Amino acid sequence: MADLGGRAAIVTGGSKGIGRAIARALAGAGCDVTIAARTAADVQRAAAELGQMGPGKVRGQSADVGRYDDCRRLVTDAVAAFGRLDILVNNAGIGIFGQVAEMSPEDWDRTIATNLNGLFYCSHEALPHLRQAGTSWIINIGSLAGKNAFPGGAAYNASKFGVIGFSEALMQEVRYEGVRVSYVMPGSVATDFGQGKEEDWKIQPEDIAQIVLDLLTFPERTLPSRVEVRPSRPPRRG
Repeated sequence: MADLGGRAAIVTGGSKGIGRAIARALAGAGCDVTIAARTAADVQRAAAELGQMGPGKVRGQSADVGRYDDCRRLVTDAVAAFGRLDILVNNAGIGIFGQVAEMSPEDWDRTIATNLNGLFYCSHEALPHLRQAGTSWIINIGSLAGKNAFPGGAAYNASKFGVIGFSEALMQEVRYEGVRVSYVMPGSVATDFGQGKEEDWKIQPEDIAQIVLDLLTFPERTLPSRVEVRPSRPPRRG
């Protein structure tokens, strides 16, 4: 079991799905966690529930990561609450799918703002605090859609391809400053993206949370910068 006592983290998109599982795992390892999501009621409810699973403290804060001011306030308030910041998990994401000719500019902008701009905004604001921590982490939750394009996924693919480029560039920028940058590329995960379909064969959010814990406890001399993960036994095609 990882021991993250004395550490503090921010998890965006932390009220449900992968983000909630990651926040639960971090708190279970003794880390104090700020979870963020757009809907205030959802994030406060999730924080209250997760806070009972301890031993780490959990607080919730409403924030739209597609808005720079929200991200700046998120980081400032999280550091004020726990006195430090050691871990940033950029997990918030949305999936809006459709053919390019039919997609509205508003849906394109919203996808890029949430899935890609939010990584920059949160990382930009967190880095001064992460540098002070000595050893710290930025873990970005991407997708296998970041290397496998598909029809109807132009906006989502573009945002997740961007996560890879952003993460790899940032990793090289800060690796000598004690900030370790990794990104996780899941395949099909049993979350709201599943749209109610049978999901027994899919990756579970807890599986991604375990990967995050593994990254945080990996030997300091080695940096696993990219983790691809797939369902072990997806339905056979044809």
